[in-house]
Amino acid sequence: MDRRSFLRASTAGGAAAAATALAAPAIAQGRRTLTLVTTWGRGLAGVHDSAQYCADQITAATDGELTVELKAAGELVGAFEVFDAVSAGQADMYHGVDYYFLGQHPALSFFSQVPFGMNFMEYSNWIYHDGGNELADELYSIFGLKAFAAGNTGPQSGGWFKKEINSPEDFQGLKFRMPGQGGQVLGKLGASVQNLPGAEVYQALSSGAIDGTEWIGPWADEKAGFQEITKTYYTAGFHEPGPNLNLTMNLEVFESLTPTQQKIVEQVARASNLWTMSLFMANNSAALQRLQSGGVKLVEFPDSVWDAFGAAAKEVVEEPMADEIYKKCYDSYYASLKSSAQWISRSEGAFSAQRNRVMGL
Repeated sequence: MDRRSFLRASTAGGAAAAATALAAPAIAQGRRTLTLVTTWGRGLAGVHDSAQYCADQITAATDGELTVELKAAGELVGAFEVFDAVSAGQADMYHGVDYYFLGQHPALSFFSQVPFGMNFMEYSNWIYHDGGNELADELYSIFGLKAFAAGNTGPQSGGWFKKEINSPEDFQGLKFRMPGQGGQVLGKLGASVQNLPGAEVYQALSSGAIDGTEWIGPWADEKAGFQEITKTYYTAGFHEPGPNLNLTMNLEVFESLTPTQQKIVEQVARASNLWTMSLFMANNSAALQRLQSGGVKLVEFPDSVWDAFGAAAKEVVEEPMADEIYKKCYDSYYASLKSSAQWISRSEGAFSAQRNRVMGL
């Protein structure tokens, strides 16, 4: 039995009832309503906006032939349930970050983020021009899905800590929220890693259930209110230099759309990719200044900690290499990264350093 048949056959009880109601988009006189579920709590800065952008733009661009109805995390299914819900046909599409679902397949890390991995520009190059999309189609089709890059937060911060990190040993026993392979890296350093949806992080940090957390960056973190709990903020992180958010459809639903509708979904996802990245860029600097003015201490990890991150990251990223698809993605991803990084370091990297020096930025 293939993966898609298995998922359909295994849906039972209340889940089966939901699937019966939602498996096919509502259709009336040539118009369809598609249900979009997300990994984001309603109103989470930037990421919920990205999902809403996709819903609104698909609806507008199709002149209402496709009406996308957004259900935030918990409104139809939980944040960590969206992958299975769309795969099984309980919803038509989801917007989210797929390192939440590494239990489904470790190669999903390449279509979300790997530690010390690609930034937004490098990832866009891989996806659109260097084989990434073709590998995404191969991987996601196993689960009856069609995925599109549809947002990026830019480089994420190292996170909020209740005490400063002076050496790798300071992670021993630390209860820290970090999903994906980044969390696996901290686990190798002795941390007790928690994987929590964004909407639950503030309460966990406030209650002491966790000792620290990463979320996104200054704007989203400020909106989440972490500065109310602790004032120690690491502005640079190793774990997500350019995390990709996906708009992912049930493959059968996608294939049932007209060619024009399919192209609209694809192009809206591409537009959302740039729109979301620039949304975070437009808001992060001012938010960082407000946080600092409010007493937040901006700090950086010492070199010894960066070195420990790097050694552990190499182990984590290479561990699933026995999986054929993972290895194909790994080889393609790092070949593209090596090529783009060499040019960027000699062009944009050198220019940015000199521009900031000359202009006093």
